Amino acid sequence: MHPGGDVRAYVIDATDGGLASCALAFLQPLLPAPKYPKGLAARIHAVAAEPSYRRRGYAKAALATLLKHLEQHSVTLYELYANDGSAPLYEGLGFRPDPALMRMTRFPHAPGGSTT
Repeated sequence: MHPGGDVRAYVIDATDGGLASCALAFLQPLLPAPKYPKGLAARIHAVAAEPSYRRRGYAKAALATLLKHLEQHSVTLYELYANDGSAPLYEGLGFRPDPALMRMTRFPHAPGGSTT
């Protein structure tokens, strides 16, 4: 783990040499706690499959392999954003909705008081 974070990804090559699917996570240190004894969290940032490779298990395979790798490196907290279409995939791998998770986006104020 590098100071300030790290990135891990798994890709599945397409038969034509392009990309069939990928799963990418940002690792971040956090304060150790009983549920996070090693103090490592993973934010699943991207899980994708090219249109012609969808509904064939490639995205699930890439994500499952990434999760196994992260678990072997002592990550215990995993977060991701799921839309209605992708939620069943993530739930099938053990993710659950968390009503306590909150989010905010803040933009810096521009000179003169307006926001960007």
